[in-house]
Amino acid sequence: MSDDTSHKKIRLWRFSRVWGIAVIITALVVGFGVSYALIALTPLKNAIPGYPDAHFKKDAIANALKIDSLENAMFRWTLYAENLSRILSGEEALSEADSIIAANPSRYLETVSREEMTRRDSVLRATVAAEDRFGVAGVKRQLPLEGLHFFTPIKGAVSREFDGVLHPGVDITAREGSVVCAVLDGTVINAGWTDEAGYSVIMQHQGNIITCYKNNRHLLVKEGDKVAAGKPLAASGGDYLHFEIWHDGQAVDPVQFVKF
Repeated sequence: MSDDTSHKKIRLWRFSRVWGIAVIITALVVGFGVSYALIALTPLKNAIPGYPDAHFKKDAIANALKIDSLENAMFRWTLYAENLSRILSGEEALSEADSIIAANPSRYLETVSREEMTRRDSVLRATVAAEDRFGVAGVKRQLPLEGLHFFTPIKGAVSREFDGVLHPGVDITAREGSVVCAVLDGTVINAGWTDEAGYSVIMQHQGNIITCYKNNRHLLVKEGDKVAAGKPLAASGGDYLHFEIWHDGQAVDPVQFVKF
């Protein structure tokens, strides 16, 4: 079409209802696509309330690890309580850690009468009183190693594994001067220096268990000291701690019972 006066061409756009709807739909689709791309492919997604960012995922993983550790500790204490209850009632202690699942310790609360529970409580109190009076040698409770809760002597990674013949223990990497702690309640039966092991501590525990802590920088205890589980024994020397567990005169692999 042209102008009658200037004879210039004039462009005309004719809109129909169908064409208008198509334009609107196209604009909406393009707008949605651009918005989705901005949210999904850029850091803008972190601004959305409730969106799990990197910190949230890190905290979730840390909490999951803590829950796993707590479940493991609860399992060991449950096994310990089950074995103690069996011994007090004259039954044989469990020898496998996974037997606690089939044993169902709740049966003691369901089937034992109040009078029987009172009697067992009295026996337990008398046993504890006898131990306090006469010491460890007065009463011996032979619980399997799986039923005991071992504290961690030092946090680190195992750099040299257990070998019953050549290396009856494990080496645990640690920064020099780190605190070395007792894994169980016990008495120090040897504390001193040797050319082979440096400053070392040897402890005697109930159940004919002996633990050894070697390659230390200096000692915090002496022979005859009674040390509770988790209490300091020494400061580590070099870059590792050599740790051993002996049961009934035989060396056992600490990794099976201690979480480093």
